[in-house]
Amino acid sequence: MKTRFLYILLLSSLIASTAHSQLTDYQVWNGQSNGQLVLRRWQQDGKNYYWMVNPKTLETTIVPDVVVQPLEPQAVSRTIAGTAYGRALKQEQLRAGPLQDAGIERTNVNEKGFSLTMDLCPSHKPLTRSVFEDLIAAFEPEEKPIPLTITITGLWIQSHKDDLEWLKILEKRGDLRITWVNHSFHHYFNPKLPLTRNFLLKNGTNIQDEVLQNEQAMITNGLLPSIFFRFPGLISDRSIFDEILKLGLLPLGSDAWLAKGQIPQNGSIVLIHPNGNEPIGIADFVKLVKSKASSIRKKDWLLYDLPASLSK
Repeated sequence: MKTRFLYILLLSSLIASTAHSQLTDYQVWNGQSNGQLVLRRWQQDGKNYYWMVNPKTLETTIVPDVVVQPLEPQAVSRTIAGTAYGRALKQEQLRAGPLQDAGIERTNVNEKGFSLTMDLCPSHKPLTRSVFEDLIAAFEPEEKPIPLTITITGLWIQSHKDDLEWLKILEKRGDLRITWVNHSFHHYFNPKLPLTRNFLLKNGTNIQDEVLQNEQAMITNGLLPSIFFRFPGLISDRSIFDEILKLGLLPLGSDAWLAKGQIPQNGSIVLIHPNGNEPIGIADFVKLVKSKASSIRKKDWLLYDLPASLSK
């Protein structure tokens, strides 16, 4: 755990050094380098940069100016055959059917706890910082850094610079270990439209633009995109689900959206919104954590790292 955390700190330093500078020629690109699968390539500060995933661990990294072997699209499946990433992509193809909550809903049922995901959809309200403070108070020192997953939108990033920097400070301080997830750039929503024409299903939505623009927003703000993607509103159809898979991403659902009264089980992917728009879900989560204080102390009820759980 300590070695992995030191690696994350070094990687964060690399990402921070390129944050805020312009990305050009950002594109979907397949290749391999030192056992890593390259999924994106771009130019930045006069260098070629590559975003890649370790197919065994599902962890991602950004590396400049490395030797990369290009891969034809049909060769990618052969390259990842038998790996955690290859298995996950195959399993995702079976989860594409439902209009609501298609994607990974649960990880390892043998875990004593769950994976916590927090959605930062566009909002005029400030980040609910207290929920992060409550987490740190509840789980440290049993878990330090605390693993959690934050799904983030480009519009939230644009309007919450101070909140984002605060989260990055908690990461650098070693309180949190955050898996950053693409949640689309705009996260369109119209309460007057049916779900079949809402969110990313809005007529005229360019799925690739929503994904790639948000990746670039994440990178230029010092975040490392993970291999996961969460549909806004957890709403999708087969067409856009397949587009996400073609971009190399793993759609992420939830079997425990607390604001809807769903109860977490072992291995659950829990969903809350600390963007100021879901006080009921936040209150339910804080109440749940406090009720489990004794189990946390005994390490019988913990938070789990999403990539690590899914790569087992």
